[in-house]
Amino acid sequence: MILVDDAIWPSRGRRWAHLVSDTSFDELHAFAARLGLAPRAFHRDHYDLPSELRDAAIELGAGAVPARELLRRLEAAGLRRRKRRELGP
Repeated sequence: MILVDDAIWPSRGRRWAHLVSDTSFDELHAFAARLGLAPRAFHRDHYDLPSELRDAAIELGAGAVPARELLRRLEAAGLRRRKRRELGP
């Protein structure tokens, strides 16, 4: 399933949400393409989604969840890809 959290993450003068799949990266990339997201919006395990596209993602079928639930489901699916510095020494 495709999931989207609230657009609460500030960057570059805008608010952003995260778009993930708890099924596969193939599902995520296909959904992002339907939404019109550029491949450069993908970061390790999620797409950065500008606030103005969040409603469109939900209309296309993304489930709206809180950020903690999004992360929990991403990790449970084994799709979480951490930054190198988060992995430890």
